[in-house]
This record gives sequence, structure tokens and C-alpha cells, in this order.
Amino acid sequence: MSDLWRLSAVELASRIRQREVTAVQAAQSALDRLDAVNPALNAVIDHRPEDVLARARDVDAQLARGENPGLLAGVPVTVKVNVDQAGYATTNGVSLQKDLIATDNNPVVDNLLRAGAVILGRTNTPAFSLRWFTGNRLHGDTRNPRNAALTPGGSSGGAASAVAAGIGHLAHGTDIAGSIRYPAYACGVHGLRPSLGRVPAYNAALPERSIGGQLTAVSGPLGRTIADVRLGLAVMAARDPRDPWWVPAPLVGPDVPRRAALCVNPDGMDTQPAVVKALQEAARRLSDAGWTVDTLDAVPPMQEAADLQIRMWMADGYEAMVAAAEKEGDPGALVALRGQRDKAADANLSNFSAVLTRRATLTRMWEVFLADYPILLLPVSAELPFPDKLDLQGDAAYARVWRAQMTQIGVPFMGLPGLSVAMGHAMSSVGQSPVGVQIVAGRYREDLCLAAGEIIEAAGDAIAIAEPD
Repeated sequence: MSDLWRLSAVELASRIRQREVTAVQAAQSALDRLDAVNPALNAVIDHRPEDVLARARDVDAQLARGENPGLLAGVPVTVKVNVDQAGYATTNGVSLQKDLIATDNNPVVDNLLRAGAVILGRTNTPAFSLRWFTGNRLHGDTRNPRNAALTPGGSSGGAASAVAAGIGHLAHGTDIAGSIRYPAYACGVHGLRPSLGRVPAYNAALPERSIGGQLTAVSGPLGRTIADVRLGLAVMAARDPRDPWWVPAPLVGPDVPRRAALCVNPDGMDTQPAVVKALQEAARRLSDAGWTVDTLDAVPPMQEAADLQIRMWMADGYEAMVAAAEKEGDPGALVALRGQRDKAADANLSNFSAVLTRRATLTRMWEVFLADYPILLLPVSAELPFPDKLDLQGDAAYARVWRAQMTQIGVPFMGLPGLSVAMGHAMSSVGQSPVGVQIVAGRYREDLCLAAGEIIEAAGDAIAIAEPD
């Protein structure tokens, strides 16, 4: 049973429910894999084997009593260290919060537990979950298991690194400007940013989030198969009354025309040839499956949405964010915040109100567009995954990073779902690199993203589990 860690979440849950294997066997296999590869990755920064095995024994006891433990019966999963898990520190990658021990679970943790999951460990994030690179002074740097010269992405870099390397069968991440989609892209796995209000959120250990964060930050799943991502969404999306933004939308919406749009250069994005090639291949796979795919030169405003998203996200409490980053002394957080001062520091009630007003207009434009084209293929990033720590290598490098991430930043402004689908590998300046595509749909139509993702996935090679050097 030592190779149970290789199974998909869907297959493992089925085998545990049928009592072909035990949850304890699955948990021990996962712990063994963690011990074998996490020292090279630093993806999981807090785990307690005794808690993992005790939880697995509880699942086995439920099955022995003839009870159904849930959709994730006994499946080891990881959760990001920026959400509350009772008895663990909600550090968000900063020493300022190293002693902030949660007494209650975040709703997404409760939903995972109610579905029978075994929480294997907590995954790393950059300080304040503020970069597309994962490292901090408290927990250290996380490495990409497919190529250590590349960023593992951020801010859910620990989550993506872990699931890519077989540490857990499913990972939880959060996304306010690409923090699920980009790590999935960088580590060669799939990652879903759900619509605003799909997955409930609340951290009792922390102050209430400002309105910018409330309107754009979401939790979602990362996995090695689209089926696992679908399962993760179904589990995470269960209602929790603590989140006033949660929406009781069905997980499967009405049928739509099988019509998709492909845009490789939204708003003039300078998309690298390898990324364009992946997008064109994804479009071909959809077309071969009977979809009509139109190549468009333009879509509704994305660069404007990205610029306004930065204002809404960072301007709301900007000086306090800078002060906290200065107190922490984290260079990555400081570079990220100071680099956006021109967008964030001049905030006042009038221009913040104007941002929110424009948000309604842009959301309307995008919903109308996505009614005509239910699926849109976009770059995850204009570039292949960056060399690690590129954003710290001067003003030009910093500007390059933010420019390439425009679609990741823009999509959350409208509250839209986005799925990052792994598409194999390409050659970069630092060797072999993962590559992928982004699928966008209308609000609460994650099912369309996943359906298109399954078609693209089925026509390619299965994701191989990474073996870090």
C-alpha cells in the first residue's frame, strides 16, 4: 500500500469507501511521501503526523459503523497557511502572526472535514500572500518540484508544489489576483479560481477583511486531474452561514451552445510563442470535440480591469499594509506594495467609489460577452513560469512580472471563475518549463470551465507526479 499517494483523489476516496484500503493506510502513505520529498521543497510548513493518523482512524471508524464519511472519505489534502485551522497558527507567511493560533476552523476547512478529508498539512505562502513567488522570513522558500530554477508560483505556491509532487491528493489555495491559477500553471497542475461567493470564507482569528478583499479573494482547489478539481469544488462550496457573500448557486447550470472564443493577445498582451502554441492546441482539442472556436483579436476590457483590481485590492488600507510589511521586513512584500504606490496611495472616497461603479459596468460587459461565448481561452500569463525571485531583480524585472500577469489580475475584478489547465511542457531560458492555458466562464459557471478542461485534458497526456531533484 506504500504507493497509495499516487492515486487521484476520486480513485482513493472510492477505494476507501469500498473498504479496499483503509484511511489509515492512505494517511501513512501520504505521510511517507511528505517525509521523502518535502525537505527538498518546503511546500508543507506545518504538519502533525499524530493528528493526521487520528483523523484517519476516525474515518475508518465511521466506515466500520456503516456510515458515509463523505465525498472525500479518507483522502489526504493540504490547506494553505492563510486560513484558520483550529489549533494551528494562521501565519499567512509572516512572523507577526506566528503565535496567532486559531480556535475555530475557516469554513473551507470545516467543509473539507465534513466531507471526510484528512488534513495532511499546511502549505507555504509568500508574506501576506502578496507575490507570484513563494518565500518568507518565517517559513523559508518553497521550490518548484518540476524545475527548481522556476518559481512555484504564488501565493498558493506551497499548495501547487505539494500536489504536483504527490504530497496530498488535493490542495486548497486562495486567489485574489492569480494565487491559485498561477501556481497551478507554474507547477504543471490544474487550479480553479471559483466565482466570488461560491466557496464560503471567514477567518475568526483575523480582523474582518476590507471591501477590496471581500469582493475579490476566494478559496479553491488544485489537483492533478480535472475530476479531482471538480470534486474539490463540490466539497469546498458547501454553505456556511458565517460568509455573507456566499451564494446558493447550483454547481451545474443550464446547457449552453458549444461555442468558445480564443484570444491570445487580450488588450495587446505580448504573449510568448510557447504560450500561444498551448492556447492554439487547447482550441484545437475543443474544436475536435465539436465546439465552435472563434479566434478574436479583442475581448471586453482586461487591462482596465487589472488596473482597477489593483486599486480596489491595494488602495483599501494601503498605508496600513505598507506599515505591516515594513514591520515584518519582508523584501518581497515591500517590493510588491511599493511598486503599486502610484495606483494605491492616492485613494479617497470619491475615486474608490468610482472604481466600484466602473466594476458594475465592466462586469456587465463581460457577462454579456460570456453569454455569447460561454467559454473563453486566455493566457494564464504572457510568459512561461518566471525564474524564481525575478520580481526582486530590479524595476524592469518587477514591471515585466506585473505586465505578464494582466489576465490573472483582471479576472477577479468581475468575480469571474478561471481554471488553469496544465498543457505539458515547453523549453524556457532555464530549462524545461510547465505551460498551460486559462479557461474563463460567466459567474457561477465553473461547470463550463471544468467541462472544457476535461476535454482538453483527455486529449493530452496525464499529469505526471513530479520527482524533485
